[in-house]
Amino acid sequence: MRWLWLSLFLVGVDQWTKSLATAHLDYGVPQALVPGLNLTLVHNTGAAFSLLRDAGGWQRIFFISLALTIGVVLIIWLRRIPPGQRWLPVTLALILGGAVGNLCDRILLGHVVDFLDVYVGHWHWPAFNIADASISVGAVMLVVDALWLEPRRSRGTLPS
Repeated sequence: MRWLWLSLFLVGVDQWTKSLATAHLDYGVPQALVPGLNLTLVHNTGAAFSLLRDAGGWQRIFFISLALTIGVVLIIWLRRIPPGQRWLPVTLALILGGAVGNLCDRILLGHVVDFLDVYVGHWHWPAFNIADASISVGAVMLVVDALWLEPRRSRGTLPS
């Protein structure tokens, strides 16, 4: 549970950057930051990649319920990790912080504030935010843990 500070820090940074984006960016108008990265304020009522954004409103309750369930599961999982492990708790704290950051938006605003617009040429990745980046990094770390680190821990070739 000692890694919850990371989740709380990420929620704070996520909410702060979203408030800055909302206050200083015009909706849908890209502001060039560096080549390949714009700041573009958009609202996402769906999930990753705007999945279900046009579902008619029921998706808000669905995504709030899903985030709450995932949050509870992650906290229980964090509590059960043996002391001394570092990789897995950081992984779960990243995912939890991102989930809570976007949950705050869904509850308070009815949508998630996205503002990071990565592009190459005319191809744009769907806009995202700090919470989304945190979830993505945590998910990659979780795959690394499951496929590489945990088997080595089980065989005793990797310290916990």
